[in-house]
Amino acid sequence: MKSCKAINEAVGIFVILGLGFAVSIIWYPPLALLFLAMIAFTFYFFRDPDREAPNDPGIAVAPADGQVVAIDERVESEVLVQRMICISIFLSVVDVHVNRSPIAGRVTHSIGKKGLYLDARNPDSSHKNASRLWVIQGAKVTVAVRQITGAIARRIVPWSVIGDEVAQGEKFGMIRFGSRTELYVPADAKVLVRIGESVRGGVTPMVEFARPLPSHRE
Repeated sequence: MKSCKAINEAVGIFVILGLGFAVSIIWYPPLALLFLAMIAFTFYFFRDPDREAPNDPGIAVAPADGQVVAIDERVESEVLVQRMICISIFLSVVDVHVNRSPIAGRVTHSIGKKGLYLDARNPDSSHKNASRLWVIQGAKVTVAVRQITGAIARRIVPWSVIGDEVAQGEKFGMIRFGSRTELYVPADAKVLVRIGESVRGGVTPMVEFARPLPSHRE
């Protein structure tokens, strides 16, 4: 697992806020309280809690914390070019923003795309906003995860690269501030969540994959 990655992404922010706090102490002490609050929130936002994935090849777990805002069938047209079930998760600024692999497998694609910065709750953000598409090939199934920026989130941080082997629930990147994450799974998978449900990345089962029919000997 890639530990402490999230807090490392905040080093530059802490430096700026720390300088602001030091200057405000000298020139205008009441403002120092605001900088202390911002430093505390930054620690909170970049938290990276330990999670224990179910390690079940028959399911895909949530790639992010947040609320399920859409479940539909659509064609994943960038790489897999096939009709799949897409489950969209909205991440508010108070959610953990570390993204985790839904299944165990190998990263075969990691593709960034420029775009707009619409509110991540807007369905149009799925195809208009800046994003990064990941494809993870497991032993028996292939899934995709799209990280999507939002009106506040302007940076997607990839930690894994093409060719990496990832475990179910392993961290592969994060999105800075409010954003959207989409999980693409085969169209014959059974969805286990509903719209409005809160999910936890690396833990909550999202779908159960169709199991092959048992063979019968003559």
